[in-house]
Order: sequence, then C-alpha cells, then structure tokens
Amino acid sequence: MSNILKIAAAAAALSAAAGIAVAPAQAAGAKEKCYGVALKAKNDCAAGPGTSCAGTSTVNYQGNAWKYVNAGTCLKIGGSLTAKTGNTKPVPKKG
Repeated sequence: MSNILKIAAAAAALSAAAGIAVAPAQAAGAKEKCYGVALKAKNDCAAGPGTSCAGTSTVNYQGNAWKYVNAGTCLKIGGSLTAKTGNTKPVPKKG
C-alpha cells in the first residue's frame, strides 16, 4: 500500500508542476491596447466620436483608435498605451 501512496503523491506532484508550467505560456499570449498604430478601418475598437467600434477608424494611425498587440510591444512599435491626438505615423523605438 505504501507504493500506491508514493505513486499517487508523485502523480499529484507532476500534475501541480504541469499547472505551473502552463502559466508562462498563457502570459506569453497576453495582449495590450495600443493606440495610434491601426490602419484605416483595421482598429479593434475605440475609434472616437461617431464610430461604433471595430473597423471604424477613419484614417491610418488614428490616435484614439486602438489595436491589440502582444503585451510589452506597443511602445516599442511607436504606439501609445493611452489615447492620443492626431494621426501621425508611429516611429518604432531603436534598441
């Protein structure tokens, strides 16, 4: 009987370890809203007054329209984490 308990304990430990290993993979798929990077009619939402939502931005790089990007990449590609004015083309950060 003690072997059965050892096997059960090992199985429980493996299950717990597998659960921990899954967490980083889920974090890798995390997204963030990035303002000012979407092309005309390609935004995910929030395109300002007079628009309903996804796909309704009226110009490229509209500052109050956002697109989902991989977490941690918005600022690197020249976007903003908050709505901004204007529609200037984003400038990726070097380095």
